[in-house]
Parts: sequence; C-alpha cells; structure tokens
Amino acid sequence: MTGEAYTAADIEVLEGLEPVRRRPGMYIGGTDEKAMHHLFAEVLDNSMDEAVAGHASRIDVELGKDGYLTVTDNGRGIPVDPHPKFKKKSALEVIMTTLHAGGKFDSKVYATSGGLHGVGVSVANALSEHLEVEVARSQKLYRQRYTQGKPDGPLKNLGPIKNRRGTKVRFRPDPKIFGKGAAFKPARLFRMARSKAYLFRGVTIRWSCAKTLITDKETPEKAELHFPGGLKDVNTEWQEVRNAMFYAYGRWLSLVDFDGFRIDTLKHVEHGFWQDFCPRIRQHAASMGKQRFFMFGCIQVDLGRQPL
Repeated sequence: MTGEAYTAADIEVLEGLEPVRRRPGMYIGGTDEKAMHHLFAEVLDNSMDEAVAGHASRIDVELGKDGYLTVTDNGRGIPVDPHPKFKKKSALEVIMTTLHAGGKFDSKVYATSGGLHGVGVSVANALSEHLEVEVARSQKLYRQRYTQGKPDGPLKNLGPIKNRRGTKVRFRPDPKIFGKGAAFKPARLFRMARSKAYLFRGVTIRWSCAKTLITDKETPEKAELHFPGGLKDVNTEWQEVRNAMFYAYGRWLSLVDFDGFRIDTLKHVEHGFWQDFCPRIRQHAASMGKQRFFMFGCIQVDLGRQPL
C-alpha cells in the first residue's frame, strides 16, 4: 500500500465486543488453555464480590458433560431495569455486552472487588460460543441468551419465582477462538474454585462435575468447599505450612498474625494488588537466599524459616 492509498476509509472503528474477539490476547493474555480458563475466573470473581460484600453466602460451580460451565450465586442478582444511559437496554445487557461497564468503579456498591476494570464478564461473554444468564431478583426470574457475545433476543421476564435470588451464568468457550475441541479441564477448575474458597471464609463453594469428564484421581465429582479459618485452613492440606512465615506488608508474618492484617479475607486486600505484589515477594525471598518457598493462590510462603 502506498502512502497516497492510505485514507480515512482504512481506519477501523471496532464497536461492542468486537475488539475482544479480534484481539483476545489483549484481554485474557492469549488463546491457550490458561487463557481459556481465565473466563471462569472472571465469572467466579463476580459471585465472590457479592459474597465479600455480604450479599451472598453460596456459589455453585457445575461442569456438565456437554462442556457447559455454570456458576450460580445467591447474591442480589445483576440489575435488570433499563440503564439510564441506554434506555432501550437493560442494565444486564449493558453489563454483558459493553466493555468497562459495571458497578465496581464506585465504592458505593462494592467496597472491594476482584475485578475493577469492568471487562470481566463481558469478555467471558464475547469469547463464549454460547452464554446464558439468569437473574432472580425481586421474586421474578429473568433470562437472556447470547451467541459469541451478541444477544439472541431481548431480556425475557419468565415470571414470578420464590425461594431463589442471585445470578446464574452458563457458558462454553468458543472453539473459533480457542481451537477445535476446546474444553474446560475439571482439575483446573476445581483448583481455582478451591483457591477462591480459601481466600474468603464467609463463602461456601459447591462443586460438581460430570463423572465422565474427570480423568484424574484428585478431582472429586462433588465437593463442598468451605474454610471457616480462611488461609489458616491451608494447614489441613499442607502440614508443612504450620510453621511457615508469610511475607507481607514489608515483614514476615506468622500465621497468628493473619487476623490482625485480614489477609485471610478479601476485605482489605484487592485481587489486583496481590497479582502485582506476588512477584515482588518472590524477588525479595530470592534476594534473601530463601530457596524453599512455594505459591498458594497469591500468597508467598517461605518454608525455610521458623517463627520468631
């Protein structure tokens, strides 16, 4: 192309979720297996935020034999009333189809959250072959379905419903993005769900997976993940952590210090902070000549030092 042929007509303006499908790596880091499972992390974070805010106590994670992953919480439910700025669309549709749309930019709705950029669930929608969201709110049930990020139709009011509230998201990754045969791995999903349960003592995550999908001995078909002690309960699975030292806030902390710093909850520690902080912990440990350490979630644990 010559310089003279380069005109305004060559400038593309991508709208809606098209940028995500065109360049998924900019939003989830790639199109490999790790990136694909990040879709689950984004959806789960929304439910976890409801739990941390005190509005949900239970999250169900179910992987069906058809490859669809379902995340259900008993929180407040995504708002479904018309959005003030987009009066012809429900707030739900705006959240699901618009980048940087959400209730986490202002601390009035969520004091802390696992996702502050407003691209999480909309990106999961964009990169899913199909996605269905149900909202039980004010004793009414609503549903909307999407294909590759675009609504199949308007939000439907399915009528009154009792003894149910919250949001349910059911989705499957798009093979056009992640490759033929792309499918969630039960073992990876289970580890992710368990890690989230450790990070907040006030939530119970109920895991279930189709038996035909499980290929290892460690992943259960069903499990209830609830850890009243938060990160302290890591001891029940890794006994060597009992005398470990946790490095945070510029010093090594023993397990008994956790309550004072609230590190075992997400109340005062935002997810993005830990993602940035963990590499610094690793560098610090290495500079001190500490070789025996491992990562649990986003907490660096040193196995080479005894409590003070």
